[in-house]
Amino acid sequence: MLLDVNNLEVVYSDVILVLKGVNLSVDTAQIVALLGANGAGKTTTLKAISGLLRSEDGEILSGAVRLNGDEIQREEPQNIVRRGLVQVVEGRKILPHMTVEQNLLVGGKILGSRAERREMLDKVYGYFPKLPALRNRVSGYLSGGEQQMLVIGRALMAKPRIVLLDEPSLGLAPLIVAEIFRLIERLRREEGIAFLVVEQNAKVALAIADHGYVLENGRIMLEGSGAELRENEDIKEFYLGMSLSGQGKSFRDVKHYKRRKRWLG
Repeated sequence: MLLDVNNLEVVYSDVILVLKGVNLSVDTAQIVALLGANGAGKTTTLKAISGLLRSEDGEILSGAVRLNGDEIQREEPQNIVRRGLVQVVEGRKILPHMTVEQNLLVGGKILGSRAERREMLDKVYGYFPKLPALRNRVSGYLSGGEQQMLVIGRALMAKPRIVLLDEPSLGLAPLIVAEIFRLIERLRREEGIAFLVVEQNAKVALAIADHGYVLENGRIMLEGSGAELRENEDIKEFYLGMSLSGQGKSFRDVKHYKRRKRWLG
């Protein structure tokens, strides 16, 4: 197994228990979706895996994170990147005063030579054909969709085996979202890169996911193949926004949802 998270418990500020025994796995060249409402613990899960948790006064209390069989939960983020795991954080954290190409080259700093960075830069430009024309543009002036492509491209510069994506569709138009998810699928197919994708847009995530997990209040409440979750009536009703009769759901149905949760039975 490429990535294996076992019984992970995370606390913030030594007080707030956020993750309560999370188990999940991602295999080579697999796309896995992590679904859940705001506050469920999705972003915390990614940061615990990538080593970014400590920068936010978070701590792993117990459990293990293994990458290709080696425990990494105590390693520094830069060493985890060198091992082949990169996180693209929520909110498109570009370096706004640098150009597009400078941003990309920052992502390739762990590579051994200038020639290797140049090779990866050309590959990234091939996957993101909009970026070469913008290579000298100050990245702070890019559109939201262009910035999202840039941060994914920057992650690819490190030659990752697995990429953690946090809300890649956030604030983007549907056509741009569809383009980004097609790119994710293509990168998996052509480069063998695995993806763990946190998404509130369950429809687009499950459309390409091999497997998925539903996280609620810091616990995994449901898991299954992408196809199984797409057909699950609770997922349809509360994550795909459709009731059993095919009608859209509203926020007033949340209490009903908390009462139901059939998978707890």
